[in-house]
Amino acid sequence: MKTIKDYTIAVLGSHSALDVCRGAKDEGFKTLVIAQKGRDKTYAKYYKSDSSESTGQALFGCVDETVVLNKFADILKPKIQKELIKRNCIFIPHRSFEVYINDYNAIEKKFKVPMFGNRFLLKAEERTVKPNQYDLLDSAKIRYPKQFKDSKDIDRLCIVKILEKTRGFERAFFFACSFEEYKIGIAQGLGLGKFTKEQIKSAVIEEFIVGVQVNFNFFYSPVNKRLELIGTDTRRQTNIEGLTKLPSIYEEKLIKKVDIKYEEAGHIAVTVLESLLENAFGMGERFVTATQKLFKPGVIGPFGLQAMITAGPPKKEIIVFDVSPRMPGSPGIFATPYSGYLFGQNLSMGKRVAIEIKQALKENKIDQILT
Repeated sequence: MKTIKDYTIAVLGSHSALDVCRGAKDEGFKTLVIAQKGRDKTYAKYYKSDSSESTGQALFGCVDETVVLNKFADILKPKIQKELIKRNCIFIPHRSFEVYINDYNAIEKKFKVPMFGNRFLLKAEERTVKPNQYDLLDSAKIRYPKQFKDSKDIDRLCIVKILEKTRGFERAFFFACSFEEYKIGIAQGLGLGKFTKEQIKSAVIEEFIVGVQVNFNFFYSPVNKRLELIGTDTRRQTNIEGLTKLPSIYEEKLIKKVDIKYEEAGHIAVTVLESLLENAFGMGERFVTATQKLFKPGVIGPFGLQAMITAGPPKKEIIVFDVSPRMPGSPGIFATPYSGYLFGQNLSMGKRVAIEIKQALKENKIDQILT
């Protein structure tokens, strides 16, 4: 019978790889990072493990082994997959894995390495597939911003999201509160080469919600059949934050010369009022049920509901604008108290994943958490 020492937790070298590795090492697993050439030193040098020979526990660092590829997508090569399977790897997916593979069919059918989580749910993050995250939110009866299928119907301040021409995984944004402003934004974007006419067809036009952004990072445990709130965070984004911190007399002038962007640069741990928790948990429970209906066997492990909290009256409301059906990108969520309320100690999402795998192995339920 295989034990924890027989398994290796593997992850692509980006996004939340260190979070995954630190959590896995804390629970006694070996760790392996698949890195891309030119982006490997973080894992192969700066966070490389220096482990105790007697226990295998990391005394310093958390990455035991780094496999360097010419490009991330090479992880699909049979030779690489064979090596990962040989090492009894359990692969932890995150957003960068989806982005750099850029082929959900390959993730579902060609990637043979056992994966923690539901690999068939990952594609729901994309708004251009069916069913997608909006279908999940509708099924879960979770409110999200009103969308406009026809730009001529715009009757309020909206944010228009279009995939970028040069980076298909990033989205270009502009604001419009009328059809006329929408046309101006489209013309400017095409003129600057931000996106193509083809990409405009799949643009998302949604009302701009005024509120406070909070990401609710949940974990659903199939082993315990339990929903847990591990932590909450908010984003640090460039260049919008720099622009809004300017004195108003300069802000208006600079915005005319500099494109507004919402690119993630980091995260901040943030707490929410306890009066919001019951509503948040209810949304999480309904989301789990929706995934079980539309993407069997449903969500396994981490998922995030990215939301805006709006003001009353009659009361504050949580409106979800994005869904992350995989590892979150914020390792700092352990700094919020919610996992500590449950476990008596604050847990990172990486450690919570490792705990689930460890328990599943011990109770012979590993098939419930891998796809």
